[in-house]
Amino acid sequence: MSGLKRLAITTAIAIGTTMMVRAQQRNELLYPQQPPELAALQRKLPKIDMHVHPFEGPFTGPDGKALSRECFPTLFCDAPAPLVQKRGDSLKYTLEAMDRNNVVLGYLGGDPNDVYRWVAAAPNRFFPAAEIGNPSATDFARLRADLKAGKLKGLGETAPQYEGIAPNDPRLEPVWQLMDEFDVPNFIHTVGMGGPSPKLRIQDGHPQLLEEVLMKHPKLRLSVENAGFPFTEETISLFYRYPTVYGDLSTASWIVPRPIFYDHLKKLMDAGLGKRLMFASDQMVWPEVIDLAVDAIQSAPFLSAEEKRDIFYNNAARFLRLDPQKSN
Repeated sequence: MSGLKRLAITTAIAIGTTMMVRAQQRNELLYPQQPPELAALQRKLPKIDMHVHPFEGPFTGPDGKALSRECFPTLFCDAPAPLVQKRGDSLKYTLEAMDRNNVVLGYLGGDPNDVYRWVAAAPNRFFPAAEIGNPSATDFARLRADLKAGKLKGLGETAPQYEGIAPNDPRLEPVWQLMDEFDVPNFIHTVGMGGPSPKLRIQDGHPQLLEEVLMKHPKLRLSVENAGFPFTEETISLFYRYPTVYGDLSTASWIVPRPIFYDHLKKLMDAGLGKRLMFASDQMVWPEVIDLAVDAIQSAPFLSAEEKRDIFYNNAARFLRLDPQKSN
């Protein structure tokens, strides 16, 4: 959530500044890049980013300076200074990163007012969706009206985990009802990690908590953020049981050491789920992570060219039910 994530990041600065370690410049936590000629070739192929936020940014520290992107396990890594240095930079550099990597569409989830501002500034580049955090503070009447009017085409990020609310909490029933009524997709923060919110509990991110929801609403088009990382086996069983559930490969592709992300991705692929995984970046106020997310998929040695095309584009096009004549 825009305000929630911003607050969580800011709250963590005091802790994070003492945790920063220059050792990350010398070990495997920083990701190798693919050869420039290969990167240039792959950037020409169309992609859909299934996890983008319209945050104006930047996130700033106590000194007022823009905060570099996060990394686990140390929360803050010695990444280069972020591109976003002032309000307005985020949209500019996000579009540049999308153009550089031929990302033809971004699933844009945030406060509807912010979403509409980005959509107006860059027509046909974004799939507009509304974020949902605490259901008690959500204006469901407005969301319903905007869905009915076609201003919104989806929901998400739905992130009750940041409020200490599990996905099977009855207070989220209006979300699932809207999805059923308007047959729209949604991506949900059901994952074992997140920003340093004091309310976030790992147990609330267990993907199998979605089973109660899916038993009651079996037709929901849900995308599980980070494909349930690090609950890989549990995610596999959820996907096997509920064929309308997909997963995005977003933050985990750049925020954790690449070997553990590849272990997660390979297990999902070995389980036969390559048609249900979608490229995503979770771009918040660091547009440079779009490049990192692209590289993580493109450089995966166990993915075939066909599998990469499915992840980068085809699976998302199917999930979003895009008109094939307008998809390219």
